[in-house]
Amino acid sequence: MLELFNALPDVARIMVVLSVVAVAGLALGRLTVGGIGLGIGGVLFAGLAVGHLAAVSGIAIDVHVLHFVREFGLILFVYTIGVQVGPGFFAALKRQGLGLNLMAAAIVVLGGITAALIHLVMGVPLPVVLGVFSGAVTNTPSLGAAQEILAAVGAGGERQVLPSLGYAVAYPFGIAGILIAMTVVRAVFRLDIGAEAAAFDRQRSAQVAALEKLDVAIRNPGVVGTSLKDIQLMGELGVVASRLLRGGRLMVPHPDTRIESGDVLHLVGPRENLDRMKRFLGQEAEVTLTTKGTDVRWDRLVVTSDHVLGKTIAQLNMADSYGVVISRVNRAGVELVPSPALTLQFGDILTAIGKPADLARAAAVLGNSQRRLQQVDFIPVFIGILLGVIIGSIPLYLPGMPAAMKLGLAGGPLVAAIVLARIGHLGPLVWFMPPAANHALREIGIVLFLAVVGVLSGGKFLDTLIHGDGLAWMAYGAVITLVPLLLVGFYARVVAKQNYLTICGLLSGSMTDPPALAFANALSPSEAPALAYATVYPLVMCLRILAPQILVLLLWS
Repeated sequence: MLELFNALPDVARIMVVLSVVAVAGLALGRLTVGGIGLGIGGVLFAGLAVGHLAAVSGIAIDVHVLHFVREFGLILFVYTIGVQVGPGFFAALKRQGLGLNLMAAAIVVLGGITAALIHLVMGVPLPVVLGVFSGAVTNTPSLGAAQEILAAVGAGGERQVLPSLGYAVAYPFGIAGILIAMTVVRAVFRLDIGAEAAAFDRQRSAQVAALEKLDVAIRNPGVVGTSLKDIQLMGELGVVASRLLRGGRLMVPHPDTRIESGDVLHLVGPRENLDRMKRFLGQEAEVTLTTKGTDVRWDRLVVTSDHVLGKTIAQLNMADSYGVVISRVNRAGVELVPSPALTLQFGDILTAIGKPADLARAAAVLGNSQRRLQQVDFIPVFIGILLGVIIGSIPLYLPGMPAAMKLGLAGGPLVAAIVLARIGHLGPLVWFMPPAANHALREIGIVLFLAVVGVLSGGKFLDTLIHGDGLAWMAYGAVITLVPLLLVGFYARVVAKQNYLTICGLLSGSMTDPPALAFANALSPSEAPALAYATVYPLVMCLRILAPQILVLLLWS
């Protein structure tokens, strides 16, 4: 059997090995104990086992092909992450997001300082420390960046393998350590999950101006005879008039529609704006302006046409051109008032009111193609990867550094994807990727990367753990995991007064660890952990990639 396997072409042998590792690793990751499992980390350990068997069996594998597969998997992983988080990255740095990101950055910095002290005080080789640092924070791109910068400074041979060994040894406690930190914070402050969830919901309700609706009867004689655009009821002041009842007949109002005595307007906007407009126009109507039994309908239309991307609500002029009023815009789950200056992006969902024939014409203009929404245009994908590789190759010279720093293949594609996804589109090129496709590419990328890392490290893993310094490395990893998490976790609760569920999301995001987020989500159905995780994830991912490069440039000798 071994002879038959060795007779296969190099690429075929590698595909067999990686397929076996992927199947075994993904199956291993699904096994849980007390609701906790290795997740995608199971692929790493399956790779270690197969790499060990290959070493003792004398199976020859072309390392050059493995290196290509590893780097390609890393590029796919970080690029799809950037596309996913790009649209909300810059908004996450505002208001409360800035505070959360500063605390998450503190966790990264404290971990880096701890790793540097372990190298300087305990004399642990820097390549080992870099691997332990990456494994302790369960961040695979960090490991990729570490291996890249070591190669750049001329660290070859065994020193290229040591980071992978350190990563594999520290990884298991890296997962468990986040859960331990969450549990310790909860126990120390004796927190009730239900009370924390309720407090978060109250706080969020006070901060988010959700869109509501209100039917208002005209009682102010001063507005009779004026048009809707004259009193800015088409979104300029955060309120849209989407329906008009006149003489018992429901109609779609236009910007030039003039108000008559006895009119009833259906207004959409934040509650505070609605109340202010009600006091100006008259009083709350006794009737409800429903479309049932009328020739007016409402529908949700999705922006998928290239021709409307980048255009504003005012430029489309849907009311005059098509007899349709846009009352809401849903963008990535957030409802926005359709103000005239609002620019449309691919995937925006517009709530439109009009007659069926008019809605059909508006849908044709906007695209409203579910098929287009589920398709992946790979031209923008590869343009983004190309730009990412170029960005990652640009040397960044910092004063006092012995060598130039680069974002590399782990950072360049991430930065390019974040910027391009935030831009949204350039002409016909749209940097939108359906969530299912994004998830599939991301999983393929991380599976390939972890499988190759495991196979390349498997030959020396057991020997290092049993006969070498593996147990000491594991202890160092535990320190790198717990110290920053507990320090920032206590600070977030005592000083920053953060909600416990938000802290759980902060700690999970600061370690870019999906299993920890899953654990936090299991505590409560509240959105708090996921929101905090998404807020800090992009910045932390960039910092995790930069951290090992900075450590090498400061400590390498």
